[in-house]
Amino acid sequence: MIIPVRCFSCGKLVGDKWEDFVKKVKAGEDPKVVLDSLGMIRYCCRRMLLSHVDIIDEILKFYEETQKKEF
Repeated sequence: MIIPVRCFSCGKLVGDKWEDFVKKVKAGEDPKVVLDSLGMIRYCCRRMLLSHVDIIDEILKFYEETQKKEF
């Protein structure tokens, strides 16, 4: 879904770091090094980025199809 704006546990901002994190990891960098460079020190905040599954594009496909059928 959509990355949460803040960490569920401590409240630190994490949503603004998502795009940088994904871009660097897809480029082949180690996720640990990327999280360290982004200043994600607490394990609760690191978990927010590491465990997030971005499925919004998949859901939008189904939403668009249901909208077409309603008209």
